[in-house]
This record gives sequence, structure tokens and C-alpha cells, in this order.
Amino acid sequence: MSSGERAPGNGRLLTGLAWAILLLALWLWGRDATDGPGGASAPTTGDVAAVGRPLGVPLPPARDPLTPVGPSRVDIPSIGVSAPVVARGLDTTGAVEPPPYELPNTVGWFGTGTRPGARGAALFVGHVDTTTKPAVFYNLSAARPGEKIRVTRTDGSVAVFTIDDVQVFSRERFDAQKVYGVREPGRAELRLITCGGTYDKKTSSYTANVVVSAYLTEARGV
Repeated sequence: MSSGERAPGNGRLLTGLAWAILLLALWLWGRDATDGPGGASAPTTGDVAAVGRPLGVPLPPARDPLTPVGPSRVDIPSIGVSAPVVARGLDTTGAVEPPPYELPNTVGWFGTGTRPGARGAALFVGHVDTTTKPAVFYNLSAARPGEKIRVTRTDGSVAVFTIDDVQVFSRERFDAQKVYGVREPGRAELRLITCGGTYDKKTSSYTANVVVSAYLTEARGV
């Protein structure tokens, strides 16, 4: 997830406070308990904005959500990601555990949250790098709206998501509702999160988070 002089195991994808907010956010919004952010997905003023949703990018209509099934693999051809997915829980600090550093090309899924393809927002996390090399989400910030994410599920079906938003949120302005809330009620959505910004040696962490949002547009083998 980070680089430089940090020893393996230090640092988090988010601060403990942000992950605590995440747990509440997932419980409240994971299955459309509220209207969430109302479908707005342009870069947030004041945040370190990335691509957002450029005008003129054609996006397909959303598909109806699928029966809840866990993920086994994720593929993002446009940025060269093809990786296994493992369920992750919480560590002793209340943070969602990313995959171990010895598995830098593995993606973690918040296993007690929404299953990808089901109604709500499923959450995937991955390291951007290790102390020696790039990791699975190293190129995540290069993803663009309109590109596809394929999630193979444990029953053999494939949920195909279309990216509709790419943003970078500074830690100081991290907004749990914007990151984890369902953008449009009733949809099956996906969030991919990794570290971004710059590496702060004093805190052994990055200064921001890259957040890619996508929604279900196709299903195969169901």
C-alpha cells in the first residue's frame, strides 16, 4: 500500500476513524436504507479531484441486481488488473484488514458487507505498492469512466460493472457518505479503494485515497 521506509504491516488504507465511519455507513446505506448522495458523482469541491465523470462519456443503463453471491476474482482489463479476491474482516483497531503484504496482487473484499452484484455498494480494497514494488491497485487512478470491471463470483457467474466515477479524497476531507453511500437507490454498485496522494514518512501512510465507483451493467452465467 505504501512505499519508502515503512516496515511491512504499518499504515492503513484509511484512518481508524474513517473505517469506524465506514461500518456505520455500510450498515445504514449498504442496502439503500437512505437515499445516499442522490446519484451525484462529480468531483467534490475541496477534495483532490481526479477524473470524476467527464461530460460526454456515454454510460450504459444499470442492470437489475443479482442474487447475493461472494466474489472470487476481479479483472479490470484497461489497467491490467487480474487478481483473486479474498474476504477480509476487522483487525484489533477496528480497521478493515487489507490483504497481507506477502500477497500484494490480491484484492480484499469487506466480507460482511454487500456481495458484488447484489443491491448496495460492495467494497474492494487493495494495496497500491509494498516496500519494494507496485501492488494490485498501483494503476487504479488511471481507470476511466466507461471502462469495465468484471467480478467472477463463487457460483461461476460474472458481474460486469461500468466505471462511472474516479476521485481522490484527502484524508482530512474524507467523506464516508460520498465514498460508501449508494449513488442511486436500488442499484448494485462497486467501490475500489487504495492509497493515493503522497507518502508521508512521519505518519507512515499516504495522504489520500483513490476511490473508483462502478455500477452493475451486465451479468454472465446467471
